[in-house]
This record gives sequence, C-alpha cells and structure tokens, in this order.
Amino acid sequence: MATPKPATPFNDFTVEDDETPTGKSATTWARVGAAFPHHEGAAATSSYAPMKGRRVVLAPSDAEREATGCPG
Repeated sequence: MATPKPATPFNDFTVEDDETPTGKSATTWARVGAAFPHHEGAAATSSYAPMKGRRVVLAPSDAEREATGCPG
C-alpha cells in the first residue's frame, strides 16, 4: 500500500477593516487557524470566530512551503 502524501495546510485569517484615530482606513489581518484539503472539500480549524470582518483562507506562499517542508 502506498503512503499518502501529506496535505499542504492553508492559512486561515480573520480580516477586519477599521478606521485609525486620524481617520484613515486600516485593514488588520490575524492568522487564526489552518485549513486542510479534504476529499469532500476543505476542512478548516480555527480557535477564533470573527465578530466583525471576514475570514480568508489562502494557500501558503512558496517561501512558507520551503521553510516548513510542505509539499505543494
């Protein structure tokens, strides 16, 4: 039996748009978990659910994959 390839995790972020005290708009990104490919779709794990803003799941960059040794 062949050994399955390990799944490449995706980064799970919460993104909030806000306004600074000077009136400029600002966007805050915080990594809150990971998502993994699954045969029925993507499965996400997170320790945080945003009260406002949105969740964004992104594939890791080439540099992140090289640093962690993840396939991709």
